[in-house]
Amino acid sequence: MPTFIVTGSYSATAASGMIDNPSNREKAARAIFEAAGGKLHSFYVTTGETDWMAITEFGDGADLIPALLVVGASGAVSNVKTVRAYTGAEFKAAQEKAGKIASSYKSPAK
Repeated sequence: MPTFIVTGSYSATAASGMIDNPSNREKAARAIFEAAGGKLHSFYVTTGETDWMAITEFGDGADLIPALLVVGASGAVSNVKTVRAYTGAEFKAAQEKAGKIASSYKSPAK
């Protein structure tokens, strides 16, 4: 199944709620991703541009969208971004395919 890396930021309201009532955000992330049919491999609180990162696995990117809609609609997070991650083996296969189809492309610069 494809791997997706999801990042986001907590809202001020969410931060206030976490201060008043600390909770396990990994547990919450796992629950929503699994409810959408995916798997949470790992969850991290991060520093920098975003506050958290989840490494997930879903059968299709479209399966991830409902989970992100629910999380976004809660008002607890913003700046949610998702990228598809590829293993070394998947990237090697892509390179091999590129070698096979390279002669099909004619560059406008040549």
